[in-house]
Amino acid sequence: MDFNMKKLASDAGIFFTRAVQFTEEKFGQAEKTELDAHFENLLARADSTKNWTEKILRQTEVLLQPNPSEWTGTGPGARAGSWWQRLAGARVEEFLYEKLDRKVPSRVTNGELLAQYMTEAAGELGPTTPYGKTLIKVAEAEKRLGAAERDFIHTASINFLTPLRNFLEGDWKTISKERRLLQNRRLDLDACKARLKKAKAAEAKATTVPDFQETRPRNYILSASASALWNDEVDKSEQELRVAQTEFDRQAEVTRLLLEGISSTHVNHLRCLHEFVESQTTYYAQCYRHMLDLQKQLGRFPGTFVGTTEPASPPLSSTSPTTTAATMPVEPSVAGLAPPGEAALCLEEVAPPASGTRKARVLYDYEAADSSELALLADELITVYSLPGMDPDWLIGERGNKKGKVPVTYLELLS
Repeated sequence: MDFNMKKLASDAGIFFTRAVQFTEEKFGQAEKTELDAHFENLLARADSTKNWTEKILRQTEVLLQPNPSEWTGTGPGARAGSWWQRLAGARVEEFLYEKLDRKVPSRVTNGELLAQYMTEAAGELGPTTPYGKTLIKVAEAEKRLGAAERDFIHTASINFLTPLRNFLEGDWKTISKERRLLQNRRLDLDACKARLKKAKAAEAKATTVPDFQETRPRNYILSASASALWNDEVDKSEQELRVAQTEFDRQAEVTRLLLEGISSTHVNHLRCLHEFVESQTTYYAQCYRHMLDLQKQLGRFPGTFVGTTEPASPPLSSTSPTTTAATMPVEPSVAGLAPPGEAALCLEEVAPPASGTRKARVLYDYEAADSSELALLADELITVYSLPGMDPDWLIGERGNKKGKVPVTYLELLS
């Protein structure tokens, strides 16, 4: 107990001394050992990496964190408060399961919850009515969207969020610990420099001729004794300075190596970012396919409003050598080969024009909605051409002895 109390008192004294020294450095009243410019740049880059990693991690958690529970209360304030409460509660739950080394139970997603409500509504309002049938179809699509969302959240959490957390909770804590040790070593080094400076000043003053009015031998003996004492103090201070300098250099090298490892962290986070983008691309592609299927199913229901018949994207110019879809295509309106009110064109009677045919590469798989359309597979090459009076969102496509209408937004026209 006595030893612990002495150690506690000693640590408190060292802490107080360093606090005073640090304050004097801030006010310019004490000398400070400066780190080289490269080291300072490494420190700044490490701090920036830590700060932005925290922000990206928090915002990605907000993006991925599902909030499936029902709203409570009324009004925007109640809704916002409930959302944040659920968000915080879900993260606390994840933290507890992680500490207990148990798997976090899967939660129902927003899409699956919406599917459940639509299915229940269809059962109550009449599953055989047009509205009830549509609710069931949309519910099935929303359920598939919810499952795709869950897979995306799981993949992104493992491949992106976990590496970011590991950096903040592992590597960064080690770097912070070594930086604190380096700061203490620097304060010790500066304290040794200050003590040596004071000892040398006192030694120089003691070696001068004593300013005594009496020049008795006793005064010279006292002066020589003081000079010897300060000489010993200078030797002791120089020894302490050498030890402090060695410890500071060693700790600076350890910290430097850790800070230079931030470059490896950037490489690792870059790889994780690519994986996050890949998983997000897969998720949105799945959502797009599910909605395409739903749109086709709704289009077969009589009296169902599918969408506007205006072109989903500007018509392709036949003068441009190559046109690439910049975004995921939107299903064009199924308008047929002829405008409304005119007779539909028979595909068997369609012949390619003498000039104006072009090769096209298929960008996405496309399932023919009826016999007048041509099914497509991604990356295959087909011959396409247009006919007078055709919807600008469609072309005639030929592959071998098969032909049919194909949507323009699924094609990359080649020169």
